Amino acid sequence: QVQLVESGGGLVQPGGSLKLSCLASGFRINVMEWHRQAPGQQREVVAQITKIGPTYYAASVKGRFTISRDNAKNTVYLQMNALKSEDTATYYCFSIEQGHWGLGTQVTVSA
Repeated sequence: QVQLVESGGGLVQPGGSLKLSCLASGFRINVMEWHRQAPGQQREVVAQITKIGPTYYAASVKGRFTISRDNAKNTVYLQMNALKSEDTATYYCFSIEQGHWGLGTQVTVSA
């Protein structure tokens, strides 16, 4: 059974950091993405990683977010630094090959 489980979200002050994790089961991770969706807005891709390494960052997060992977743990990460209020959203993990989404983890950036 294909499953993606995100974790690591929470409430953080502006300028703070969070690290999200996405644990995959039922398949081996290959091309993986992090997306986010804020209330009333469309879901947008934040970052992508292949077996070679990161291949895409949204302009709004470049230089602040880092996507990485641990193949042994079948896990993808999103390190988020210098968080802003506009980063507030539900963050989702997505497998390109499986076409499968996780349930998401909420990130709230607020003073």
